Amino acid sequence: MRWLITGGGGMLATDLLERVALRGEPVLALGRTDLDLRDRRAVRDFVGAYRPRVVVNCAAWTAVDAAEDQEEAALAVNGHAVEHLAEACERAGSRLLQISTDYVFDGRCRMPYTEEDTPAPMNAYGRTKLAGELAAAGHYVVRTAWLYGAGGRNFVKTMIRLAAQRETVEVVDDQRGQPTWTVDLADHLVRLAESDLPPGVYHGSSSGETTWYGFAREIFRLLGADPERVRPIKTAGYPLPAARPANSVLACTKTEPIRHWQEALTAAWPLLSERAGRQCSPA
Repeated sequence: MRWLITGGGGMLATDLLERVALRGEPVLALGRTDLDLRDRRAVRDFVGAYRPRVVVNCAAWTAVDAAEDQEEAALAVNGHAVEHLAEACERAGSRLLQISTDYVFDGRCRMPYTEEDTPAPMNAYGRTKLAGELAAAGHYVVRTAWLYGAGGRNFVKTMIRLAAQRETVEVVDDQRGQPTWTVDLADHLVRLAESDLPPGVYHGSSSGETTWYGFAREIFRLLGADPERVRPIKTAGYPLPAARPANSVLACTKTEPIRHWQEALTAAWPLLSERAGRQCSPA
């Protein structure tokens, strides 16, 4: 299959590019300077000429707090650009996989959210990502959560840095979710792209669940640092412009679940710690 990956400079796109290339399949990853997804004609012309079998849209506005004041700009990337890609894929006969987020839910449900639950975003970022889901109707939407990987900024790298800089670190303990390694998600996307499953909404996050506090403690443990240095605080004690859902755990009911988040973090650790400038082994 010929693949096209947008958002080529990001964590997920980087790992997906590697996984597809290792399979010996032709793949092209484009960054924002290669193709402006906000330009309908440019997207139509490029996809029409390249004619990929699969398009995975990893491009996104991910600055959650900045979206509160710049919702139109975020919508242009997370919503309108997806519409352009969907139209181009329909013309070219390509299968589009649109990456979405747990933040399309408001977090008021106490149970994990299924693919069939009705979205109700509580912040601008979630609204723009939901617009992208609607624009990709008739294609494949894959919701994921709490991504981390070797490339780009993420929570794991932040905790590794803070562990070296501070005696204690305060982390919220009343937001639940699923830390997900981008390598695992990349494999999940490959399986979905090659499957006979029909278009629709799918979930692609690690199994199990934890809080940011629990996630941070596990990172400290793998570092060989004392997890007690991580102190729990409530969301109200760490105010941010965008509201966060208290529960954004996703149930994976339509595909094979991704492995448990702790198992994945342990597997990812040698690469993550090396990239962070540390040679660490799991404790």
